[in-house]
Amino acid sequence: MNPIDATPTPMGTGVQAVYLDAGLLVLEKPAGLLCVPGRGPDKQDCLSARAQQRWPDALVVHRLDMATSGLVLMARTPALQRALSAAFALRQVHKRYLAVVQGCMARGAETEAGTASSAAQSPWQTIDLPIAADWERRPLRVIDTARGKPSLTRWQALAVDPAAQTTRVALEPLTGRTHQLRVHLAAIGHAILGDALYADAPAQARAPRLLLHACELGFTHPETGAALHFASPAPF
Repeated sequence: MNPIDATPTPMGTGVQAVYLDAGLLVLEKPAGLLCVPGRGPDKQDCLSARAQQRWPDALVVHRLDMATSGLVLMARTPALQRALSAAFALRQVHKRYLAVVQGCMARGAETEAGTASSAAQSPWQTIDLPIAADWERRPLRVIDTARGKPSLTRWQALAVDPAAQTTRVALEPLTGRTHQLRVHLAAIGHAILGDALYADAPAQARAPRLLLHACELGFTHPETGAALHFASPAPF
């Protein structure tokens, strides 16, 4: 099978703002960039550092995995940081991701053999599997019914490509566990293409990056009460 064309966006030195006002920022994070600094001098370049070069008051509210691209929300005051962090904790923030996974998860209307089929009307389904840290293989996570924390993911098949044996899927994490989407999809036999942590070697080789993108973010502005919704097209 041929790799899917999803070349990572060049990182450069800047950061793209989708929205900003006096209290918050919505930024586009490219794949391959940390959200916050890591350990060591080679891991100091990150989204928060780049944001603070332009907006010194930028404060981290939530994170995406380094390999994931898409929308990230930051606050510009400590009070708004607390309010937005609480909104995430209370599941008051709408988050949606787009991924391309190995295998055919669902089919839409019948199409000619070997052509992609639409599954836009397929129902939303839920993955309910507890996730725990794999302490012997950190930072990996595992499904663990004894020690795992409750973890819920909604998914909907958007398009199936029988020839390529892949599915484009929408994902909504209802809980916020580390690597939740990646672990859940791998656990049901549909690892995300390009996933260096949870996919097998053939699925890893299908794409030059993790095909996971934070494509929607919606929440109520803590100061103005306005309902805000942002969308970002997936680069794959």
